Amino acid sequence: MKRILITGGAGFIGSHLCERLLKEGNDIICLDNYFTGSKKNIAHLMDNPYFELVRHDITEPYYAEVDQIYNLACPASPVHYQYNPIKTTKTSVMGSINLLGLAKRINARILQASTSEVYGDPEIHPQTEDYWGNVNPIGIRSCYDEGKRCAETLFMDYHTQNHVAIKIVRIFNTYGPNMHPNDGRVVSNFIVQALKGEDITLFGDGLQTRSFQYVDDLVEGMIRMMNSRKEFIGPVNIGNPNEFTILELAKKVIKLTNSNSKLIHLPLPKDDPTQRQPNISLAKKELNNWEPKIQLNEGLLRTISYFDNLLSNQATH
Repeated sequence: MKRILITGGAGFIGSHLCERLLKEGNDIICLDNYFTGSKKNIAHLMDNPYFELVRHDITEPYYAEVDQIYNLACPASPVHYQYNPIKTTKTSVMGSINLLGLAKRINARILQASTSEVYGDPEIHPQTEDYWGNVNPIGIRSCYDEGKRCAETLFMDYHTQNHVAIKIVRIFNTYGPNMHPNDGRVVSNFIVQALKGEDITLFGDGLQTRSFQYVDDLVEGMIRMMNSRKEFIGPVNIGNPNEFTILELAKKVIKLTNSNSKLIHLPLPKDDPTQRQPNISLAKKELNNWEPKIQLNEGLLRTISYFDNLLSNQATH
């Protein structure tokens, strides 16, 4: 049994990670300030004596004796991270400093949930880990993109200077149950609009591409990365290399929900990347042949079922 601290543990990805690591017999401290996380996501774990929930903001120091730290704390959808951009940058930068300081003091291994956004609007395709990215440092998305880039810098410097045992994963578009219905992300947007019979909003011509990874595949990759050989610190891409246009996704969602929703086109947001696709050969090599197992149709059906229940419950209350 390991004692594991998961920051952002009540969020979309964090809640799945808490559940999985608890099932594997670990002692979990779930830390969240509920800016985008929700108690609902982890309420079913509360009766487990090895699960502890702490309301805390990582921009303030936190102290605990643990073996491993997963740092997932940071709003990750444009709607949320642009709502308070200064807070977003603080969470990435000051949060990393606080948690790296903790890891250094207690000699814990720490994993940073970084993002494919560090590549910006990429000029090489698909993206490999040695690509430095094409990011606008003063755009509306830069609080998130540059915050996460700076966090990677801090992790590397704590490793080099203080020998902290670090791991960095770069997460590509992920979807699944426990997503926030109003987070403005494309999968949740389309599903909620289709289930409500509303128009489905496509930004631009819908020909920009994304690679969609189901949350269980990501959690598996993160756990394998945390427990990989000490010398392998990353960064490593964790994503699904199957690429789809946003238009293809919209049509799939309409079909799978049997919806009568119509497609409407709106202007493209500023600095929106035109393509995103991970090269995952490093993950396959270092993480015991890790690769995504759940393809888009199956993952969408599970996610649609989650949102269908959520909307039905909202309607009855």
